[in-house]
Amino acid sequence: MGTVICAGLGPGDPDLMSVRSHRLISSARHIAYFRKAGRQGQARAIVEGMLAEGVTEHAMEYPVTTEIHFSDPEYNRVLAEFYDRWADTLAEIAQDEDVVVLCEGDPFLYGSYMHLYTRLKGRAEQEIVPGITGMSGCWTASGQPITWGDDVLTVAMATLSEDELAKRAAETDALVVMKIGRNLPKLRRALERAGRADDAWLVERGTMPGQTVQKLSEIDGEVPYFSIVLVHGQGRRP
Repeated sequence: MGTVICAGLGPGDPDLMSVRSHRLISSARHIAYFRKAGRQGQARAIVEGMLAEGVTEHAMEYPVTTEIHFSDPEYNRVLAEFYDRWADTLAEIAQDEDVVVLCEGDPFLYGSYMHLYTRLKGRAEQEIVPGITGMSGCWTASGQPITWGDDVLTVAMATLSEDELAKRAAETDALVVMKIGRNLPKLRRALERAGRADDAWLVERGTMPGQTVQKLSEIDGEVPYFSIVLVHGQGRRP
């Protein structure tokens, strides 16, 4: 019996990958990774030049990304079929060999692999290799501690409603907001309502080439979906 191994890649810089993930990836005979159709995929780009000769690659191409709104039942149906199909494929490979699934950040923090993990329980041996989270890379790139003393940190998705975002921002000390993209106008309004807009920073491509760290108030236009907004805590400082 083989094992389905999900290797956390960390925030993007290959140097921030764990030694264990690197060793498993560089010796793997089967590598699987998520990507948008027609793209290389960020996870695959991170391991460029790291794969063994003759490795078999399995590109798991999402059937939809933003074409259907996530609240539409069709979105859940299509993605459920996608995860079902790939769970079957990975379980079949693992009958004889190990297969390494690449996951940006940490697999168990909003990672897509979680949808496969639940489907593979009882069907295949699994191993999860944790990774440095994307948000850790971003707040380190900002050059400021995200929490001090007994600060409370809240992690929220920009896909939440404006009211919910405003409530969460007002009630916490430090804030991380993920999945920005076209949700930025809504997030701006929520932060303004919470009185936190002037303290917000936006990090694009944290730890990767092209990284930018800017005050949110100085940004015009669109930003990538996988940008992260930070509001640093103040807490008990020395």
